[in-house]
Amino acid sequence: MAQIQTPAPAATEVDNPWPALFALVLGFFMILVDLTIVIVATPTIIDELHASVNQVVWVSSAYMLAYAVPVLITGRLGDRYGSKRLYLAGLAVFTLASLWCGLSTTIEMLIVARVVQGLGASMITPQTMAIITRIFAAAERGKAMAVWGATAGVAMVVGPILGGVLTGWLGWEWIFFVNIPVGIVGFVLAVRRVPNLPTHPHRFDWLGVALSGVGLFLLAFGIQEGHEKHWAGWIIAMIVGGLAVLGVFIGWQAVNKQEPLVPLGLFKDRNFSVSNVAITTMGFIAASFGFPLMLYAQAVRGYSPTQAALLLFPMAVMSILLAKWVGGLTDRVHPRLIVGFGFAISAVGMLALTFQLEPHTSVWWLCASQVLVGIGNAFIWSPTAATANRNLPMHLAGAGAGVYNATRQVGSVVGSAAIAVLMSSRIAHYLPGAAVQGEAGANQIADHHVADLFSKAMQQALLLPTLVYVVGLIAVLFYEAPKHEGYAGRGAATETAAAPG
Repeated sequence: MAQIQTPAPAATEVDNPWPALFALVLGFFMILVDLTIVIVATPTIIDELHASVNQVVWVSSAYMLAYAVPVLITGRLGDRYGSKRLYLAGLAVFTLASLWCGLSTTIEMLIVARVVQGLGASMITPQTMAIITRIFAAAERGKAMAVWGATAGVAMVVGPILGGVLTGWLGWEWIFFVNIPVGIVGFVLAVRRVPNLPTHPHRFDWLGVALSGVGLFLLAFGIQEGHEKHWAGWIIAMIVGGLAVLGVFIGWQAVNKQEPLVPLGLFKDRNFSVSNVAITTMGFIAASFGFPLMLYAQAVRGYSPTQAALLLFPMAVMSILLAKWVGGLTDRVHPRLIVGFGFAISAVGMLALTFQLEPHTSVWWLCASQVLVGIGNAFIWSPTAATANRNLPMHLAGAGAGVYNATRQVGSVVGSAAIAVLMSSRIAHYLPGAAVQGEAGANQIADHHVADLFSKAMQQALLLPTLVYVVGLIAVLFYEAPKHEGYAGRGAATETAAAPG
């Protein structure tokens, strides 16, 4: 198989790298918040932009797709043209696109703006990891990466709650406007505190970028639009064509003798392969489970956006509280046991939550299910990330990290598309005709019979992420004992997300 031929960029000594780290995590925090902040505002956007459930899910899908496709190459662009330059460019694009999102007056305009936002996010993420790796000495790098990883956990707590508060008090537009002052402050801090690092030449696999982008778009669009277009022949052709193009992409990666986007030799390591399956399922769940839950909370229970967001709080808190302790287990316990336990507990919690989506279920039972999911997630994120690269040689660690993050985003793209088609299908089944659009907004459904039917639709939609947890559980049963026992798993735990996303 083709391997990366160029050496990794050398470390660069910085007297005090911590101010640079905090400048970087501010931008990283902002783009992660935007993965979850839209979910709570979904019913309000449906009402105010007169959108369907499927259209409003595209607001998230478009962001995830534009984030996922370029992320394999934007890291190498940073090496070539300067990580700081790419980070600042991505931050500027993301901030300006946030203004565009908030000013959007149609759902179509909002979706296009979210695509541009996603492109900015794809430029930011790999630069944060690259800069931290290069400016911190080996003795301090683990602490720095722990801060970087904890940022993901905090973002997953803040995202839904901030989205609920802003939507409830100021309007959905402010979930995007809030990025503008944060982006400006982050840009100024990065200009002043992040050092300019030496560049490093790369060959760019533009054909790989094109093939992966076209394949993912055809697949995601076909899945998400399938139900509304009654699975017409051209929709099926798009899905089959997307799979075919992705197949060509894999073939090209195998024969590319320069620098392929995905060095397929990485997958010879079983633990790396299993970890990528596991993180793909988590990306899928992250992008899918929130939509049915938030629609149920607001349309059936009559919760405000803020109250609906607080349903996610127990899950997030449990994941954060347990993350450090679980990270310490990765050096001593077989990953099959740790991650397998996490997937099992999360599946039980999600299944319990599914059956509790009834009009009059006690909120305490809803929270108890979220606690179980949160406990399980704590046993998945960090150990999976630590196990992914544990057996890889150092010269492939960067490529492994890039592939790992990309597969998570691919899972999010497919999960967002799949939940959209399932929700639309179930709502159409129980509430055909005009009710499909009218009963899914932010106002509480007054008719008790309609509310009961809508609950059933959301219950059946939530079965999808439950089943995907089971897929993840089956995958991690194939973990093998790590080959390098001295590897510091806790230092590599860069995924401490608080929610499944």
